[in-house]
Amino acid sequence: MIKLLFIFTLIAFTYSCEKGTGDFVLKGKVSDLTFNTGLEGAEMKIYKVPIGTTIEQLIETIVLSTDGNYNISFPREKMEKYVVKITKQNYFSIEESIFYSELSLEDENIRNFSTEAKSWAAIRIINNSPTNNDHLRYIKQAGYQGCAECCPSVEQNYYGALDTTFYCINKGNTPYSIYYWIVNTNNQGLKEATTVAFDTTEIFLAY
Repeated sequence: MIKLLFIFTLIAFTYSCEKGTGDFVLKGKVSDLTFNTGLEGAEMKIYKVPIGTTIEQLIETIVLSTDGNYNISFPREKMEKYVVKITKQNYFSIEESIFYSELSLEDENIRNFSTEAKSWAAIRIINNSPTNNDHLRYIKQAGYQGCAECCPSVEQNYYGALDTTFYCINKGNTPYSIYYWIVNTNNQGLKEATTVAFDTTEIFLAY
């Protein structure tokens, strides 16, 4: 009887240990949409976030190879979620949460990511013959928006003398444009340029 009880106890202990074991496999590709390649040299970090907290604990860091493919395995743990962060200089960062319930132990978990190179529009505005009554109004027509670094997408107003340059981030090799008008005059129009990846492209407005 004692021997039988020992066997049952051993089986139960073995099952309880195996139940939580195993590795999640996360794999996929990180793409550079600006140049249609893999995001070579980008740093990819995987964090775990314990249940009921917001604390991100680093699991692993890798650097992507030429094709942008990755394959990461990490121990299965009952977490709130896992967080993937991908960064590369002069590219928009990627951050994505993967909840524990979305991961499979039996199958590979495929997650593909993509980002684009940064560029900048230098908006140069000069009032050549200023008066106190001059009123310039403009609004962004095309360009990246909604990011922390982005210039406003709402109407902007300037008055009187003006000689300034400000810089607006954009996706590389894509158009950036503003529509302007000088209030109470017929002077209005569109100023546009394609901003070169990793560089600054000037958009000049003189009135």
